[in-house]
Amino acid sequence: MRHRLPPPPSALRGRVVVAAVAAGAFAAAGAGQTVHAAANEVQSANGGATFDGTGGDTLSAPQVLAVSRATPEGAAEAAKLLRSQQITSRREATEAEKNRPKFARPAAGDFTSGYGGRWGRLHLGIDIAGPIGTPILAAADGVVKDAGPVSGFGQWVRLVHDDGTITVYGHVDTYSVRVGQRVQAGQQIARMGNRGESTGPHLHFEVWNPAGNKINPLPWLNDRGITV
Repeated sequence: MRHRLPPPPSALRGRVVVAAVAAGAFAAAGAGQTVHAAANEVQSANGGATFDGTGGDTLSAPQVLAVSRATPEGAAEAAKLLRSQQITSRREATEAEKNRPKFARPAAGDFTSGYGGRWGRLHLGIDIAGPIGTPILAAADGVVKDAGPVSGFGQWVRLVHDDGTITVYGHVDTYSVRVGQRVQAGQQIARMGNRGESTGPHLHFEVWNPAGNKINPLPWLNDRGITV
């Protein structure tokens, strides 16, 4: 048989309760001091500003920001806006493509020699003279067939156009395209030079029809609204 301890006297019980209450109060006070100290550190780091964005020593509670939640209606509106922007972008691209020039003068400069007999030989192109480095432009949309060294011209670029016509750009000093690259009318493809069998800096420009015959470039350009 176990012996039960007699209950403590009422006075002792009272002291125990008081001690417990005091301990709890002490712990709460310590916690409050800890929170206050942490807040003071944040306040000090913010240059003395409180959480509500004002200066001074008064500590305010952190501001709670409302976070909007996505709704099905909002998602539908966003998708509708995106589709509208895409349609507008496609329309603008189509309009720009329609309005851009489809043919261009191959180079700025002086027309110095035409197609036909010259110095006892047949000259199968036209010459446009200018300073070395003058930009040479694609006469029409096409794909680069050749770009690099070649006998006679020193260096050249040849473009194949959508209808099978080939344009030739000879005596170039440098070129800025590669074989297989697609180019647009008016895009720079090279710079004027004096390489190969040349009497001075110029562009020698030829046009070969789809059958491979070298034709007079002047009527070909004029028919497309380009004058030299």
